[in-house]
Amino acid sequence: MADLPDKQIKRLKALIQEAETSLGAAKELLVSLVGEDVTAVKSSKEEALGKVIEGVFDGQNMVGSDGKTYPVPANYASKSKLVQGDILKLTIADDGAFLYKQIGPIPRKQVVGTLKLENGHYFVDVEGRNYRVLLASVTYFKAKPGDQVSVNVPEDEVNAEWAALEAAL
Repeated sequence: MADLPDKQIKRLKALIQEAETSLGAAKELLVSLVGEDVTAVKSSKEEALGKVIEGVFDGQNMVGSDGKTYPVPANYASKSKLVQGDILKLTIADDGAFLYKQIGPIPRKQVVGTLKLENGHYFVDVEGRNYRVLLASVTYFKAKPGDQVSVNVPEDEVNAEWAALEAAL
């Protein structure tokens, strides 16, 4: 019985995280339909940090709700194992620094494929379908063309061009 409050606290934290993820996805959908963020309410903390923009990760960059493309550092995308379609929040600090945070991971699945290099770009061939992967991930895992690798792709991968390298096998 003594650990019951700990379990309840963990469950409550998980529920809050799920709600925040759903809210972020709903806001992004609203922005894509309406064309502007009608739900934008900045906290005093965000106001102090600078401009806040939400957007969708396209595999390399974030496409903001303002229609602009913002560069996502490859090491952050690689380390965070961002998947094409994930919702991100970008805070542009008053000093010009870009601070990214993943706020809405999309449903994903893990698949295995073969790493290959074509025209200076890395791809993973998964049952005849090619997904691009970030060079930063390839070098981090010290993977080489021909290696079997595990990647994360969107669960609904119909339009997916990118995958997040999970591990070299």
